[in-house]
Amino acid sequence: MTWVYTILGLAVLIILHEAGHFAAAKAVGMRVERFSLFFGRPLVSFRRGETEYGIGWLPAGGYVRITGMNPREEIPAELVPRAYYRQPVWKRIVVIAAGPAVNIVLAFLILWAVYSTSHQVTAISATNAVDSTGLQQPASRYLQPGDRVISVDGVTGAVQTVSRAVSAHRCAGAQVNGCSAATPAKVVVDRGGRRLTFDIRPQYDATSGIERTRLGFEYHVNTRSSVPAVGTAAHYSVEDMWNVTSGTVSVFAHIFQAKERKQLSGIVGTSDATQKQFGRSAPAAFRILGLISLSLAIINLFPLLPLDGGHILWALVERLRGHSVSIALMERASIVGIMLVLLLFVIGLSNDIGRISDHTIGQP
Repeated sequence: MTWVYTILGLAVLIILHEAGHFAAAKAVGMRVERFSLFFGRPLVSFRRGETEYGIGWLPAGGYVRITGMNPREEIPAELVPRAYYRQPVWKRIVVIAAGPAVNIVLAFLILWAVYSTSHQVTAISATNAVDSTGLQQPASRYLQPGDRVISVDGVTGAVQTVSRAVSAHRCAGAQVNGCSAATPAKVVVDRGGRRLTFDIRPQYDATSGIERTRLGFEYHVNTRSSVPAVGTAAHYSVEDMWNVTSGTVSVFAHIFQAKERKQLSGIVGTSDATQKQFGRSAPAAFRILGLISLSLAIINLFPLLPLDGGHILWALVERLRGHSVSIALMERASIVGIMLVLLLFVIGLSNDIGRISDHTIGQP
């Protein structure tokens, strides 16, 4: 059933994207000939007024056909005033931007709803007790979860103060990952009311951001579970959206770097990730759908024809020039855009195939 939910979820995102174009076109007076979910020969179709509605057999998107979107199209004289390229630039931009705008608003609303109804665990205060997680060598040979650290080398106080006392112990030679300090740290703990003293040699941890000698344990942190306030949930939502936006733009800006290129996913990878989240919990599923909705908007806003961003770009160019752009120039730009879009599709599909081969996709 999770695959059914996945397909339905992605289909809804596409329907709402195209519905944005459709509603905006109707609102500004353009003539909409067809509103279709998916591509290919219609499996189901019907007409309401001047618009034909249908569902194609190829589940790879959807489209809204507006009269006059093809500049070379021959249009009956009575329909010319409502044709796409006969409309002012601002109307064309409104119609094209409406699709991505719906996805952006939808992403925010989904994320906001998830954060507004989900309990968030937040840290309240750190304690001086050894936590059951993160207990490693060399501390794991001496300390136990629940031990309360009284002092290290006679130093007491805040966690940061005690950590500085530990990091003062250094290896005899080069500070390399895993080397033991030349001198032991005297660690005094309270274990069930008994005071115990251990001489523990800290080990150097070369992990980025740590890069110091440490005993190998973490302090327990008191936490609180609560449902965020409306404003806090909105902040979390915007933060999520910003992270996805900056990350997506970064990947495409460095697309010729192998490391960044490997991060691209095609429809298989996207569907698999969504399906896994549906299998975990409803909040996780809706969160990833919200982020996919945002990604759909971002990608569609790239300034490449036939993407929405390409249509917006050339409309702005026309506005700046004060007259229409030649059809030949736009057709050449479309060829370049289509080739780039196909290249991205091939890279994403290739990555998906690689993940299927190494069992990254399809595994729980």
